[in-house]
Amino acid sequence: MPLLEARGLRHAFGARQVLHGLDVTVGEGEILGLVGPNGSGKTTALRILHRALVPDAGEVRLEGRDLAELSGRERARRIAVMAQELSGEVPLTAADVVLLGRVPHSGAFGATSEEDQRIAAEALDSAGALPLARREFGLLSGGEKQRVLIARALAQQPRLLLMDEPTNHLDIGSQHHVLQIVRGRGLATIVVLHDLNLAARYCDRVMVLDHGRVLAEGPPADALAAPLVSSTYDVAAQRASADDGVVQFLFRGRTAAPPDAAAPTGAAGDDTAPVAAPSSEEPLR
Repeated sequence: MPLLEARGLRHAFGARQVLHGLDVTVGEGEILGLVGPNGSGKTTALRILHRALVPDAGEVRLEGRDLAELSGRERARRIAVMAQELSGEVPLTAADVVLLGRVPHSGAFGATSEEDQRIAAEALDSAGALPLARREFGLLSGGEKQRVLIARALAQQPRLLLMDEPTNHLDIGSQHHVLQIVRGRGLATIVVLHDLNLAARYCDRVMVLDHGRVLAEGPPADALAAPLVSSTYDVAAQRASADDGVVQFLFRGRTAAPPDAAAPTGAAGDDTAPVAAPSSEEPLR
């Protein structure tokens, strides 16, 4: 049984249908990447998966239980959601932010216990953020904030981690550092990513969405076919492989065809789809 299983998710905002019967599963220790253009339904799906948004149709089950039947506290004990920024201007230290992850486990009066302090310190250490503990969160760099937010999620001791574009606004090194931390924890994770190269390197499986429908799903090497990437993102995508064999992409700009050009007839992932991809992958040097 998957750790999380969502079936038939449909949702509309007014007259605009955003999700069309989406199915999502993730297993123990698996990292699933949701990729696709802006407006493809990635964030809407993620919000439904932790009940921040109620779908028009479909259900989400966590460890076999309908998410709708769990209280907010029960959901928070099982699912950690990594937001990019904290709301408000409260001057919390990094340690204070991480301790917020213990709120679902706190007693009736919300007092912080020695056990909570120990778990928070361990989470900060695991995320490489222990030296930041006494610094004000709002004054940290983007990469430092993300490490603290990962620590908060770890302190929550969840069964599932949901991340919405955790690498946005980060430099290249910080992007990899954040995802390396997640990869190293072995925690079931569903992450929305824009960077296909990061998705290919750190995700066990990817789901390519467009207009609320799944175009492809599977291991990155299988799901991220160059023709599919090109047609979905309207770019000329060339697929290559890094020296460790991980699929990576090179992009050459938009693929706009002349006005009188015939529409492509190839299926998603088929070599007849509109883009030139080399017949064999060349290693990146």
